[in-house]
Amino acid sequence: MLAIQKEYLQKTWLRPPEELELAIPARRQGGRFYFQAFGELCDLSSQEIILGGQPLTGPGGILIAMYASHVPNEELQLLPLKAFKQLPKSMAYHAAFAANAQQILLPYVPAIKYHQQELVARFSGHINQDAPSGDFSFTLYPLPRVALYYIFYLPDEEFPATVTCLFSANATRYLPVAGLADVAEYTARKIIKLVAT
Repeated sequence: MLAIQKEYLQKTWLRPPEELELAIPARRQGGRFYFQAFGELCDLSSQEIILGGQPLTGPGGILIAMYASHVPNEELQLLPLKAFKQLPKSMAYHAAFAANAQQILLPYVPAIKYHQQELVARFSGHINQDAPSGDFSFTLYPLPRVALYYIFYLPDEEFPATVTCLFSANATRYLPVAGLADVAEYTARKIIKLVAT
């Protein structure tokens, strides 16, 4: 995995630093870029990724490096929201996305509601006052230009909990569809870690 991460970092550093600073967007200091990623401060350099003070070499590191190498300097367009299955070339990932980004959260929906303000603050997000449905809803930003719009239904005597994760209208401008699926899965696991402790 480290080799893949380094390949993406090499591609990233082919871009001019001024362009990177605006595209990510990030605060540039010397040869390093600082921004929020997966609810932590990310320190990105040509040689390494440090997340929350720890070197990152697993899937999260690949996703951050992929994002930095790929993201254009283009404003996020949240609406109209898109379901994962509406994203082009996503069919091969439908089942994995449903299982790993949505269904994995089902046992934790009451805990997520309890911790929603903390999650929103951690992921530079916001409560969705305009949510079309659901018992509660918020948007998280695991990467600066990647928005995950969640709609939750709490379990009751008749129905189990449900979780829907939607993407911004131009999400595929910032990451390939496989990367978006992985970001949603990685974010779901981070949410569980934060609410289950």
